[in-house]
Amino acid sequence: MIDTALHMSGVVKRFPGVVANDGVEFDVRHGEVHALLGENGAGKSTLSNIITGLYRPDDGVMKLDGVPVSFSSPRAALDAGIGMVHQHFRLVQPFTVAENVVLGNPETPFVIDSRSTNKKVTELAKRFDMAVDPSARIWQLSVGEQQRVEILKVLYRGARVLILDEPTAVLTPIEAEALFRTLRAMTAEGRSVIFISHKLDEVMSVSDRITVLRGGRTVGTVDRKSTSTRELAGMMVGRNIEFSRVVRHNPGNPQETVLSLSGVCGIDDRGRPALNQISVSVGRGEIVGVAGVAGNGQRELAEVITGMRPATSGSVTVGDKVLPNGNVREAIKSGLAHIPEDRLHTGLAAGLSVEHNIALKTYRTPPLSRFGMLRRKAISEKASGLVTQFDVKTPDIATPVRLLSGGNVQKVLLSREFSTDPLVIVAASPTRGLDVGATETVRKRLIDVAEAGVGVLLISEDLEEIMSLADRIVVMYGGRLVADMPAKGVNRELIGLLMGGGTQEVVQ
Repeated sequence: MIDTALHMSGVVKRFPGVVANDGVEFDVRHGEVHALLGENGAGKSTLSNIITGLYRPDDGVMKLDGVPVSFSSPRAALDAGIGMVHQHFRLVQPFTVAENVVLGNPETPFVIDSRSTNKKVTELAKRFDMAVDPSARIWQLSVGEQQRVEILKVLYRGARVLILDEPTAVLTPIEAEALFRTLRAMTAEGRSVIFISHKLDEVMSVSDRITVLRGGRTVGTVDRKSTSTRELAGMMVGRNIEFSRVVRHNPGNPQETVLSLSGVCGIDDRGRPALNQISVSVGRGEIVGVAGVAGNGQRELAEVITGMRPATSGSVTVGDKVLPNGNVREAIKSGLAHIPEDRLHTGLAAGLSVEHNIALKTYRTPPLSRFGMLRRKAISEKASGLVTQFDVKTPDIATPVRLLSGGNVQKVLLSREFSTDPLVIVAASPTRGLDVGATETVRKRLIDVAEAGVGVLLISEDLEEIMSLADRIVVMYGGRLVADMPAKGVNRELIGLLMGGGTQEVVQ
C-alpha cells in the first residue's frame, strides 16, 4: 500500500470570471520530493494557497495522512504540520536567526533564553545539513542563508509537509546544491516536500515524482526516472519546446562598440557602494550576459546605464555619444531600450491601457503627435499592429496591463522597447517568473534583435538563460566585474564559483 502524506481529489477553486483549479488531482507521499510544474496561470499558486489554508476550496477533498482536513488559516495548516517557504522571505531583519526561528511559536516563552534557543536552532540546523549562525542578524546574511532560516522556521514548528515556492530563484548553483542536500535529509526522515519551480533541470535532479498542471487541471503525474525535460515542457504547454543553445546566423561584432562603460561607480538606495569601477562593452549584434547572484549590483548597473540612477563616477557611452549622468530622456534619445526586472511597476504603468503603455516612450514625436497634440488614431494603429506582431493575448488595446498574464505583460513591454529602433537593449531578468512557453518567446525575440544588429546587455540570475543566449559572459560579485570570457566552452561550475566570490585565476 502506498504511504500517502497529502491527497487532494477533485479540488475546485473559482474566482469571478475564472476557474483557477478545475478538479485537480494531487497526492504527495511520505519521504518524497514532489515537483509541481505549470505555466503562469496554470493554478499552482492557488493550489498551494489551498493546501496552506489561505484559500478554501469550492469543491473537492483534501486528506492529511488519510484524514479529511480543511484549514481556515495558514496557522491552522502549520499546526497540522504543513508549512510553506515563500519566494519572498518573511524575516525580521534586525532580529537574530534564532529569534526569527522561534518568532510566532506558541511555545516560545515571553522572555527568550538566548543560550538555550541558540542551542536548539544549532542542533536543528546540523540535523538537516544547514550552516547558519543562530546569533547572526538577518541583515548580515546572504540570500541563501536567509532561505535556510525560513526553512528552519517551518521545521522548528514540526512541519511534516513543506512547500517551497521557486526556492532556487536567487541562489548560486553551489547554494542550490546545498539546498538539495537539505531536502534529501528532510525526506530521509519521512518528511514530504512540494517543490514548485520552472527550472526543469533542477526538477529532474531533485524530485522523485512530478505533477504538471495546465489551465487549472492536472495533466498528469510522472516518475522522474521515466520522463525528460522535453516531455515535461510538452506537458506544460501542449507543444514541443527546444532547449539547445541558440545557433547565431549573424554573430555579433565586438569590435564595433555600441555600448561602453568606463570606470563606472555607483551607490544603492541606502547610500552604500554598489558599483566599483565597472568597465565593459557590447558590440553591434552582440549579446553580453551579466551573471551574478541577486544583490551584487546588477540592478544598480542597469539603472545607471539607462539614466534611472546617477553614477558617482565614470562614463556611459551609447554609439559615439557620452550620455549625461542620470538623464533617462537622453538615454532614450541615444537609442537605448530598457527591459527592467520589475516589468509591471518600473517597465509599465499597471493601471494604463495596453495602447497607452506602448505609446509611453514615443508619444512626443511623430507620427504619434504633431505640434504638441496627440494623434489618437495613430496611437491606436501602432498599438494594434504591435499587439498582433508580438501575439499579445488581450481582450483589446484598451485593457489595463495589470489584467494581463505575466507573459503577455512582458510582450507588451518588449513590443514597445523593440519598436523604438534601438541601438542597444538592456534586458534585466527578461524571463523571470514566466512559464516555459513565454520564456521561449522572449528569448527568441532577443536573438532576433541581436541578429538585426542590436547590442544586447542581458542581466540574469538564470545561468541556463545566460549560457544559451550570450556570446560573451561577465560575472558580477560585490559590485565588481570578476570575469569577462567567451560563452563558448564555459561550464556552470565555473560561473557558479565566480558568482560565489571566486576569482577567474583560482577557478581555471
